[in-house]
Amino acid sequence: MRAGLLIVPFLLGAAPVAAQAPRAAAPQMQVPPELTDPAMTQKLANSMQAISKAFLDLRVGEVQAALEGRQATPSERKMTVRDLGRRDDPNFEKDLQQQVANAKPMIDQSMKALAAALPAMMQGMQQAEKALERAAANMPDPTYPKR
Repeated sequence: MRAGLLIVPFLLGAAPVAAQAPRAAAPQMQVPPELTDPAMTQKLANSMQAISKAFLDLRVGEVQAALEGRQATPSERKMTVRDLGRRDDPNFEKDLQQQVANAKPMIDQSMKALAAALPAMMQGMQQAEKALERAAANMPDPTYPKR
């Protein structure tokens, strides 16, 4: 509700300006080539692999000790996410890297779906903009004398 109240003054101020200047036709939406480039998918997958490896090297022993309300031992200070994962699953790191590698087809499909949906989304945004402009044009003039 508050956001709507904040928008009204801007709409009132923009209505006279919009009425004075003819509006140029909106440019047709171009899908960025990065969204359809298979090399970008590979780049994202490689980045995810690197991020997951960095995450495994994150030291968490001191955090665990602090949560338990005690000081960390020297061995706990060296404990990483990788060490915690290996406690329960000796193949933890290999399985995690495999899961990240398997995400590449999902990333590829997501990028294709976004590229396909983007023009329709932008068209919807342009229609909403036009509807707001029409609504603002029909608003009463705040300087008009009241009876």
